[in-house]
Amino acid sequence: MSAPSLREQLRSATDRLARAEVPSPRHDAEALAAHVLGVERGALVTHPEPGEKFTARYDDLVRRRAERIPLQHLTGQAHFRHVTLQVGPGVFIPRPETELTAGVAVDEARAVVAAGRVPVVVDLFSGSGAIAVSVATEVRPCMVHAVEREDDAVAWLRRNAAGNSIIVHRDDVALVAQRSLSMLLGQVDVVAANPPYVPAAADIRDPEVAEHDPAAALWSGDDGLDAMRVLADVAARLLRPGGLVVAEHADVQGEAAPEVFRRHGAWADVADHLDLAGRPRYVTARRATPVHAEK
Repeated sequence: MSAPSLREQLRSATDRLARAEVPSPRHDAEALAAHVLGVERGALVTHPEPGEKFTARYDDLVRRRAERIPLQHLTGQAHFRHVTLQVGPGVFIPRPETELTAGVAVDEARAVVAAGRVPVVVDLFSGSGAIAVSVATEVRPCMVHAVEREDDAVAWLRRNAAGNSIIVHRDDVALVAQRSLSMLLGQVDVVAANPPYVPAAADIRDPEVAEHDPAAALWSGDDGLDAMRVLADVAARLLRPGGLVVAEHADVQGEAAPEVFRRHGAWADVADHLDLAGRPRYVTARRATPVHAEK
């Protein structure tokens, strides 16, 4: 009996992942096959039939994905905007929605370059460094700082930051203005963040999130906005007058997250924005000009 063809193995894997209620079974079956073969997904159509070593390794990866281990943990990679990040256990896997937040930071930094200055950008709650790496690779020249507290996440952040002229700070965001970034008070052009924003009582249904994303990257107090309040305080200290903060939030926080900045007193032009699916996704605000600077 001949070994099953690649096409047959892909079909079988897709069915297995579908039965396990993996959200995107065909995509993940193809992504795992491409990973094992070392090719892009699009190359699977014309790829020669693989041997037994492929089948054994592929079966193992499909089994683990059916157990709801994140795809990115199995491949070791997460694609984000124009970069490929190294990820794994201990770090939050960047989501496509966060690409919009990163895009706002990139656009603002480019505007600073166009004005004749080198922008200073700070990525708080950096995790894998998705936002920081995007800014550093898409905006030149640019000075980028990334802040992360958790040891496991910092290890992944350092890997992704290497070679991208990003300064990594292992520090608590709540204290970074007094410690690691005290030299930047009032000098930063852009603060970007994907902070934790899940309320303490929330029920996370996806096993990939509940069982594999680090708790520190998810939970944020009773209303999910504790980290957002810290962000509003810290960004107000770091940004120069007119500087921009952009922060992602849950789709149910389209009113509550902007209200954090409106109540703070240091912010102007507070606005919320939708993602590509039309759901509230991120808030922006500008550091208000101090009274003495207006005279």
